[in-house]
Amino acid sequence: MALGVYSLLEAIVLCLNAVCILNEDRFLSKLPGWGGTQVHGFGEEPGIKTQIFHFIRSVKTVMKYPLIPVNIFIIFFKLIFG
Repeated sequence: MALGVYSLLEAIVLCLNAVCILNEDRFLSKLPGWGGTQVHGFGEEPGIKTQIFHFIRSVKTVMKYPLIPVNIFIIFFKLIFG
């Protein structure tokens, strides 16, 4: 099995699916720092954990509905071409 553009695209879609299905109440709320909004001073950069939490929230918000047709396309492509 060769690593091609389709395999890379499929891996990216699977990772985005994994981020989108994370449940905030069951999984993410148990992580320290997820629920609270931390106030940073002017000019302070947020930490890496805060940036990851913001990234997860924005992926869940933006990519939820566009992933549905992409997943359908990948399923049909796999069914037809194996």
